Formats: sequence, C-alpha cells, structure tokens
Amino acid sequence: MVNESLAVSAARNGDLLVRVDPAAYDKMLQRGAVPAFVGTDRPMGRGWISVPRQCVDDDAELTFWVDVGVDAGNAPT
Repeated sequence: MVNESLAVSAARNGDLLVRVDPAAYDKMLQRGAVPAFVGTDRPMGRGWISVPRQCVDDDAELTFWVDVGVDAGNAPT
C-alpha cells in the first residue's frame, strides 16, 4: 500500500499485480509484463499490469517491479 492505495499485490501463483504510470505502460509490457485483467475478460486499463512469476524470480527484478508500483503510488494525482 502507498498513500492508502494498492501498489503491488502477489497472486497465489506468484505473479504480481503492479500499479503503473499509464505513460510507462507500453514500456513495462516490453519488459515482460502483460495487461492485467479483472477475472478473465475485463482489462484493468493502462494503470495496472501483471508481471508473470518467472519475471520476478530474481531479487533485482522483484525489486524493480515493486519500485514501479511504489513510484506509481507516489505520483501526484
């Protein structure tokens, strides 16, 4: 949680749901993230990504993705 809003959440399968600056959305997809969905069919929009577990197996990558969520949570609204 950052500023009383979700920044990062871990799924049971190890994937991460990460808040992202919408301006950085495409760049994050190029780094290995995928669009986040509510259920199986409703996209969450450009402010959220899902990071597959295999992209966070290493501590440096996990730190990177957590920082993405924290930074987005700290951005002015």
